[in-house]
Amino acid sequence: MSETTTYTPGPKPNTVRTPKGEILTAPDSWVLLPPGDAGLTRRVKAAGDHWVVQEKRGRKVFSRGVWAPREVVERVQKELEAERSTESFAKKKEADARRREKVQTAYTEDFHAAVVAYLAFHPTHAALADAFARAVTTHATPVGSGTVARTKRIPIEERAEAAVIAWMRHQTTGYDNMVIARVKGKRREVRRMLARRSVELLGLYRSGAPIPATCPLQKALTPAAA
Repeated sequence: MSETTTYTPGPKPNTVRTPKGEILTAPDSWVLLPPGDAGLTRRVKAAGDHWVVQEKRGRKVFSRGVWAPREVVERVQKELEAERSTESFAKKKEADARRREKVQTAYTEDFHAAVVAYLAFHPTHAALADAFARAVTTHATPVGSGTVARTKRIPIEERAEAAVIAWMRHQTTGYDNMVIARVKGKRREVRRMLARRSVELLGLYRSGAPIPATCPLQKALTPAAA
């Protein structure tokens, strides 16, 4: 039975740091399998003892590869290459790609509808609402984008709201050029303040009130609405 242990990178390329802070050197007969091939990594981990190396930066955890016996890595690589060269594998890969595309298309449509529902613009601004929703959806839904739209931890309605506010923060405010003091909680405070302004702006479009020509949302969406 294989044994899995998770470490962080050590001070030297062939070392790792244990959860207790101890430094271990990888055996001479081991190699570091870099991340990138999920299928290969899964099989190497299932084949025997290995060290999983991960590094946390901010709130995100990044894979730095898997240390495992060289013989195991090379054997599994050859086995996997042989399987991937078959016609049946090619057909399965194509079918999987079609399935993923179908799922992505369905999610994109659902997310677009959720954004339109959250915006709830007055009928006089229906065209702008659609352009707005398309802009947010295009930015937020691509696989691997890392945006809130890709999380499954909250309902799609909340994802849509968060995506709209995030899009507006970058497209209709000066957030990206702000110099924010490096004080704990300050950036969060600024984001909350900008979110309130964005909600107030959305309120004008929901009420059908006259929109000034200087509206930042109008300017940001002019290319999308054209």
